[in-house]
Amino acid sequence: MNEITPVNTQSPAPKALPDAQRVTSVTHWTDRLFSFRVTRPQSLRFRSGEFVMIGLMGDPDPATGRQKPLLRAYSIASPAWDDELEFYSIKVQDGPLTSRLQHISPGDEVILRPKPVGTLVHDALLPGKRLWFFSTGTGIAPFASLIREPQTYEDYDEVILTHTCRDVADLEYGRRLVEDLRNDPLIGEMVEGKLRYYPTTTREESAVTGRITDLLRSGKVFEDLGVPPISAESDRAMVCGSMGLNTDLKEILEGFGLREGANSEPAEYVVEKAFVG
Repeated sequence: MNEITPVNTQSPAPKALPDAQRVTSVTHWTDRLFSFRVTRPQSLRFRSGEFVMIGLMGDPDPATGRQKPLLRAYSIASPAWDDELEFYSIKVQDGPLTSRLQHISPGDEVILRPKPVGTLVHDALLPGKRLWFFSTGTGIAPFASLIREPQTYEDYDEVILTHTCRDVADLEYGRRLVEDLRNDPLIGEMVEGKLRYYPTTTREESAVTGRITDLLRSGKVFEDLGVPPISAESDRAMVCGSMGLNTDLKEILEGFGLREGANSEPAEYVVEKAFVG
Protein backbone atom coordinates (compact mmCIF):
# COMPACT_ATOMS: atom_id res chain seq x y z
CA MET A 1 0.00 0.00 0.00
CA ASN A 2 1.25 3.46 -0.85
CA GLU A 3 2.21 5.57 2.14
CA ILE A 4 0.45 8.93 1.86
CA THR A 5 1.27 11.72 4.28
CA PRO A 6 -1.69 14.05 4.87
CA VAL A 7 -1.68 17.81 4.51
CA ASN A 8 -0.61 19.74 7.59
CA THR A 9 -3.61 21.78 8.71
CA GLN A 10 -1.73 23.97 11.17
CA SER A 11 -1.11 27.64 10.39
CA PRO A 12 2.01 27.97 8.22
CA ALA A 13 5.12 29.39 9.81
CA PRO A 14 7.09 32.17 8.11
CA LYS A 15 9.29 30.95 5.26
CA ALA A 16 12.92 30.45 6.27
CA LEU A 17 14.52 29.40 2.96
CA PRO A 18 15.12 31.55 -0.13
CA ASP A 19 12.45 31.00 -2.80
CA ALA A 20 10.77 28.63 -0.34
CA GLN A 21 7.55 26.74 -0.96
CA ARG A 22 5.77 24.59 1.58
CA VAL A 23 5.22 20.85 1.13
CA THR A 24 1.49 19.98 1.18
CA SER A 25 1.59 16.18 0.67
CA VAL A 26 4.01 13.31 0.10
CA THR A 27 3.33 9.86 -1.41
CA HIS A 28 5.90 7.03 -1.21
CA TRP A 29 5.14 4.70 -4.13
CA THR A 30 8.00 2.23 -3.56
CA ASP A 31 11.26 2.20 -1.62
CA ARG A 32 12.81 3.93 -4.66
CA LEU A 33 10.09 6.34 -5.81
CA PHE A 34 8.02 9.12 -4.26
CA SER A 35 6.00 12.14 -5.30
CA PHE A 36 5.21 15.33 -3.46
CA ARG A 37 3.19 18.50 -3.86
CA VAL A 38 4.13 22.02 -2.82
CA THR A 39 2.49 25.41 -2.79
CA ARG A 40 2.65 27.38 -6.03
CA PRO A 41 4.02 30.93 -6.10
CA GLN A 42 1.24 33.28 -7.22
CA SER A 43 3.54 34.78 -9.85
CA LEU A 44 4.66 31.46 -11.37
CA ARG A 45 3.52 30.89 -14.95
CA PHE A 46 4.69 27.86 -16.87
CA ARG A 47 3.82 25.71 -19.86
CA SER A 48 2.85 22.09 -19.15
CA GLY A 49 5.97 19.96 -19.67
CA GLU A 50 8.52 22.48 -18.37
CA PHE A 51 10.90 22.03 -15.43
CA VAL A 52 12.23 24.15 -12.58
CA MET A 53 15.15 23.93 -10.17
CA ILE A 54 14.17 22.70 -6.71
CA GLY A 55 16.16 21.63 -3.69
CA LEU A 56 17.19 22.05 -0.07
CA MET A 57 19.97 23.82 1.80
CA GLY A 58 23.21 21.88 2.10
CA ASP A 59 25.34 21.39 5.20
CA PRO A 60 27.22 24.43 6.54
CA ASP A 61 30.73 24.88 5.19
CA PRO A 62 33.16 23.72 7.93
CA ALA A 63 35.35 26.78 7.45
CA THR A 64 32.80 29.57 6.93
CA GLY A 65 29.59 28.14 8.33
CA ARG A 66 27.76 29.25 5.20
CA GLN A 67 25.17 27.04 3.53
CA LYS A 68 24.66 26.66 -0.20
CA PRO A 69 21.49 25.32 -1.80
CA LEU A 70 21.51 21.84 -3.33
CA LEU A 71 19.45 22.23 -6.50
CA ARG A 72 18.37 19.82 -9.24
CA ALA A 73 16.18 20.13 -12.32
CA TYR A 74 12.74 18.62 -11.73
CA SER A 75 9.95 18.46 -14.30
CA ILE A 76 6.67 19.84 -13.01
CA ALA A 77 4.33 16.84 -13.01
CA SER A 78 1.19 18.92 -12.45
CA PRO A 79 -0.49 20.76 -15.35
CA ALA A 80 -0.24 24.52 -15.84
CA TRP A 81 -3.75 25.06 -14.46
CA ASP A 82 -3.13 23.34 -11.09
CA ASP A 83 -3.10 25.44 -7.91
CA GLU A 84 -0.17 23.42 -6.54
CA LEU A 85 3.02 21.99 -8.03
CA GLU A 86 3.66 18.24 -8.13
CA PHE A 87 7.02 16.50 -8.52
CA TYR A 88 8.00 12.84 -8.99
CA SER A 89 11.40 11.68 -7.76
CA ILE A 90 13.72 8.75 -7.29
CA LYS A 91 15.34 8.04 -3.92
CA VAL A 92 19.12 7.84 -4.06
CA GLN A 93 20.43 6.88 -0.62
CA ASP A 94 23.80 8.55 -1.12
CA GLY A 95 22.57 11.28 -3.47
CA PRO A 96 23.43 14.81 -2.32
CA LEU A 97 19.83 15.99 -2.72
CA THR A 98 17.47 13.01 -2.92
CA SER A 99 18.98 11.38 0.18
CA ARG A 100 17.50 14.37 2.04
CA LEU A 101 14.50 15.15 -0.14
CA GLN A 102 12.97 11.69 0.35
CA HIS A 103 12.43 12.50 4.05
CA ILE A 104 10.35 15.66 3.58
CA SER A 105 6.94 15.89 5.24
CA PRO A 106 3.94 18.22 4.89
CA GLY A 107 4.80 21.59 6.39
CA ASP A 108 8.49 21.35 5.43
CA GLU A 109 10.00 23.81 2.97
CA VAL A 110 11.78 23.24 -0.32
CA ILE A 111 13.61 25.76 -2.47
CA LEU A 112 11.92 26.42 -5.81
CA ARG A 113 13.54 28.73 -8.34
CA PRO A 114 10.56 30.15 -10.29
CA LYS A 115 12.15 30.16 -13.76
CA PRO A 116 10.53 27.34 -15.75
CA VAL A 117 12.22 26.15 -18.95
CA GLY A 118 12.28 23.06 -21.15
CA THR A 119 11.73 21.60 -24.60
CA LEU A 120 8.85 19.21 -23.84
CA VAL A 121 6.16 21.74 -24.75
CA HIS A 122 3.55 21.87 -27.49
CA ASP A 123 5.14 24.96 -29.01
CA ALA A 124 8.24 22.95 -29.98
CA LEU A 125 6.27 20.57 -32.23
CA LEU A 126 4.65 21.07 -35.61
CA PRO A 127 0.95 20.14 -35.87
CA GLY A 128 0.26 16.40 -36.18
CA LYS A 129 -2.39 13.73 -35.64
CA ARG A 130 -0.79 11.32 -33.14
CA LEU A 131 1.43 12.30 -30.19
CA TRP A 132 3.83 9.82 -28.55
CA PHE A 133 5.22 10.31 -25.03
CA PHE A 134 8.26 8.06 -24.50
CA SER A 135 9.40 7.84 -20.87
CA THR A 136 11.48 5.71 -18.53
CA GLY A 137 11.47 5.85 -14.74
CA THR A 138 10.72 9.30 -13.34
CA GLY A 139 10.92 10.64 -16.89
CA ILE A 140 7.13 10.25 -16.90
CA ALA A 141 6.89 13.46 -14.83
CA PRO A 142 6.58 16.01 -17.68
CA PHE A 143 4.05 13.76 -19.39
CA ALA A 144 2.05 13.56 -16.16
CA SER A 145 1.67 17.30 -16.72
CA LEU A 146 0.94 17.09 -20.43
CA ILE A 147 -1.69 14.32 -20.26
CA ARG A 148 -3.61 16.54 -17.84
CA GLU A 149 -3.35 19.53 -20.20
CA PRO A 150 -6.50 20.17 -22.29
CA GLN A 151 -4.43 21.47 -25.23
CA THR A 152 -2.95 17.99 -25.67
CA TYR A 153 -6.37 16.62 -26.66
CA GLU A 154 -7.34 19.69 -28.65
CA ASP A 155 -4.20 19.38 -30.79
CA TYR A 156 -4.12 15.60 -31.37
CA ASP A 157 -6.53 12.82 -32.36
CA GLU A 158 -4.56 10.21 -30.40
CA VAL A 159 -2.09 10.39 -27.50
CA ILE A 160 0.11 7.40 -26.59
CA LEU A 161 1.96 7.37 -23.26
CA THR A 162 4.70 4.74 -23.01
CA HIS A 163 6.40 4.14 -19.67
CA THR A 164 9.23 1.66 -19.22
CA CYS A 165 10.51 0.64 -15.77
CA ARG A 166 12.38 -2.29 -14.29
CA ASP A 167 9.56 -3.66 -12.12
CA VAL A 168 5.76 -3.63 -12.15
CA ALA A 169 5.59 -1.67 -8.88
CA ASP A 170 7.57 1.15 -10.50
CA LEU A 171 4.70 1.67 -12.96
CA GLU A 172 2.11 2.40 -10.25
CA TYR A 173 2.41 6.20 -10.35
CA GLY A 174 1.65 6.27 -14.07
CA ARG A 175 -1.06 3.63 -13.89
CA ARG A 176 -2.89 5.49 -11.13
CA LEU A 177 -2.47 8.77 -12.97
CA VAL A 178 -4.09 7.44 -16.16
CA GLU A 179 -6.86 5.69 -14.24
CA ASP A 180 -7.75 8.82 -12.26
CA LEU A 181 -7.53 11.01 -15.35
CA ARG A 182 -10.31 9.15 -17.12
CA ASN A 183 -12.62 10.07 -14.21
CA ASP A 184 -11.39 13.66 -13.97
CA PRO A 185 -14.32 16.13 -14.04
CA LEU A 186 -12.27 18.72 -15.94
CA ILE A 187 -10.88 16.78 -18.89
CA GLY A 188 -12.14 13.20 -18.43
CA GLU A 189 -14.41 13.52 -21.47
CA MET A 190 -11.56 14.93 -23.59
CA VAL A 191 -9.32 12.01 -22.65
CA GLU A 192 -11.90 9.34 -23.45
CA GLY A 193 -11.00 7.48 -26.62
CA LYS A 194 -7.80 9.50 -27.16
CA LEU A 195 -5.30 8.51 -24.47
CA ARG A 196 -3.52 5.14 -24.83
CA TYR A 197 -1.28 3.84 -22.04
CA TYR A 198 1.54 1.39 -22.90
CA PRO A 199 3.58 0.31 -19.84
CA THR A 200 6.51 -2.09 -20.17
CA THR A 201 9.01 -3.65 -17.78
CA THR A 202 12.61 -4.70 -18.37
CA ARG A 203 13.34 -6.94 -15.36
CA GLU A 204 10.09 -8.31 -13.94
CA GLU A 205 7.63 -10.13 -16.19
CA SER A 206 4.51 -8.11 -17.06
CA ALA A 207 1.88 -7.81 -19.77
CA VAL A 208 4.57 -6.30 -22.02
CA THR A 209 8.19 -7.05 -21.19
CA GLY A 210 11.01 -5.31 -23.01
CA ARG A 211 12.71 -2.00 -23.63
CA ILE A 212 10.59 0.44 -25.58
CA THR A 213 13.47 0.88 -28.05
CA ASP A 214 13.47 -2.85 -28.86
CA LEU A 215 9.67 -2.89 -29.12
CA LEU A 216 9.80 0.00 -31.58
CA ARG A 217 12.53 -1.61 -33.70
CA SER A 218 10.66 -4.93 -33.85
CA GLY A 219 7.34 -3.23 -34.57
CA LYS A 220 5.63 -4.97 -31.61
CA VAL A 221 4.42 -1.69 -30.11
CA PHE A 222 2.56 -0.86 -33.33
CA GLU A 223 1.05 -4.34 -33.48
CA ASP A 224 -0.03 -4.20 -29.82
CA LEU A 225 -1.66 -0.79 -30.22
CA GLY A 226 -3.08 -1.39 -33.69
CA VAL A 227 -1.49 1.74 -35.14
CA PRO A 228 0.68 2.20 -38.23
CA PRO A 229 4.44 2.71 -37.88
CA ILE A 230 5.55 6.22 -36.98
CA SER A 231 5.64 8.66 -39.89
CA ALA A 232 6.76 12.27 -40.18
CA GLU A 233 3.45 13.18 -41.80
CA SER A 234 1.19 12.24 -38.89
CA ASP A 235 3.27 11.43 -35.78
CA ARG A 236 4.91 13.69 -33.20
CA ALA A 237 6.98 12.56 -30.21
CA MET A 238 8.44 13.71 -26.91
CA VAL A 239 11.20 11.81 -25.12
CA CYS A 240 12.25 11.93 -21.46
CA GLY A 241 14.50 9.36 -19.82
CA SER A 242 18.10 8.31 -19.38
CA MET A 243 20.81 9.61 -21.69
CA GLY A 244 21.00 6.17 -23.29
CA LEU A 245 17.27 6.15 -24.00
CA ASN A 246 17.40 9.67 -25.40
CA THR A 247 20.23 8.77 -27.77
CA ASP A 248 18.62 5.50 -28.92
CA LEU A 249 15.19 7.06 -29.46
CA LYS A 250 16.62 9.96 -31.41
CA GLU A 251 18.18 7.43 -33.80
CA ILE A 252 14.93 5.45 -34.04
CA LEU A 253 12.70 8.50 -34.57
CA GLU A 254 15.02 9.96 -37.19
CA GLY A 255 14.98 6.56 -38.88
CA PHE A 256 11.23 7.07 -39.25
CA GLY A 257 11.91 10.45 -40.87
CA LEU A 258 11.23 12.71 -37.87
CA ARG A 259 13.39 15.77 -37.17
CA GLU A 260 14.32 17.14 -33.75
CA GLY A 261 12.57 20.39 -32.86
CA ALA A 262 13.04 23.20 -30.35
CA ASN A 263 11.13 26.16 -29.02
CA SER A 264 12.77 28.36 -31.64
CA GLU A 265 12.33 25.87 -34.49
CA PRO A 266 9.41 23.42 -34.11
CA ALA A 267 9.70 20.01 -35.82
CA GLU A 268 8.42 16.44 -35.35
CA TYR A 269 10.03 15.36 -32.05
CA VAL A 270 11.72 16.83 -28.96
CA VAL A 271 13.96 15.45 -26.20
CA GLU A 272 14.42 16.78 -22.67
CA LYS A 273 18.18 17.03 -22.26
CA ALA A 274 18.11 18.37 -18.70
CA PHE A 275 16.65 15.19 -17.22
CA VAL A 276 18.62 12.04 -16.50
CA GLY A 277 17.00 9.26 -14.47
